[in-house]
Amino acid sequence: MKSKDELYAVLAKKLSHIVPESELVIKAGLAWEIQKLKAEKNAVILGHNYMEPALFHSIPDFTGDSLELCRKAAETDKDIIVFCGVRFMGETAKILNPDKKVLVPSPKAGCSLAESITAEDVRNLRKQFPGVPVVTYINTYADVKAESDVCCTSGNAYRVVESLQSDKVIFLPDEYLAGNVAKDTGKTIIYPTKKVVPKSARNGNLDYQMIGWHGRCEVHELFTVEDITDVRRQFPDVVILAHPECSPEVTGASDFSGSTSEMIAYVRDVNAPRYLLLTECSMGDNIAAENPQKEMLRLCSHRCPHMQEITLEDTLKALQNEQYVIEVPEDIRVRALQAVERMIAI
Repeated sequence: MKSKDELYAVLAKKLSHIVPESELVIKAGLAWEIQKLKAEKNAVILGHNYMEPALFHSIPDFTGDSLELCRKAAETDKDIIVFCGVRFMGETAKILNPDKKVLVPSPKAGCSLAESITAEDVRNLRKQFPGVPVVTYINTYADVKAESDVCCTSGNAYRVVESLQSDKVIFLPDEYLAGNVAKDTGKTIIYPTKKVVPKSARNGNLDYQMIGWHGRCEVHELFTVEDITDVRRQFPDVVILAHPECSPEVTGASDFSGSTSEMIAYVRDVNAPRYLLLTECSMGDNIAAENPQKEMLRLCSHRCPHMQEITLEDTLKALQNEQYVIEVPEDIRVRALQAVERMIAI
């Protein structure tokens, strides 16, 4: 285990141009306390790519996007899983590890996408489109996953939809991710309202292959084509990377669209004059810290209020008190597990 001074040295090397020195000293002390407790309690810490930089670069045993962290959760032999991410991520870890204690550092860490749809909504869609398989984005709560055939992440959504080999697919709940998948797979998509399916669709008079839902990420929906136009006017040689939770118009105007892990790999592996990431801003900070030799445009002002609830202070309290335990009813967990395991297999 690293000492406080060693942790401070790691953070200072990566974050001195992002985080004030006085703050880094405090953060290093908190990280040291967390690391000590983690060893004492046989815990593993998973850190999503959207975590704030001082946390992201100090305490997680594993970092990544939802798919990578799902895999790590499924493989762990630790007694406690601390998921530095929002609630649906902790639920997914619990679905995969029913006998382990799963903690999320803040009870307020929700998700606009997860809250945009309910299990009843999925059941209603199944009634309206009988026999059509349901693909559910990982950014949903356990009861919604339990009503689904298979889950997906932004990194494997295309492969999941194609693997079904179905004439029609219900894809929930992200309107923009569904639109991007439809564009990539050459499918026509419709978006029924929550209660009414278009009459033309019910009568079979509308040609479509995907049924979407009007859910959006409150961060990614803020990015616009005008943003891209303005940036390119100032920096014509910039390479713009957009998360597929951005609108199809925004991803279409960008140079690359991919999951958080795919964006990280792109910046690492592709040489460009400068980069701009259209995603949660903490991730931009984390990528800048990992790639100090590359020029990242610091034009982002969009942060996820739910991810920002996860702090080093609250992570320490969660471990100290073993609080904010994630529970998933067993009947829901078992059904949701099938959808998650199918995703991981694909």
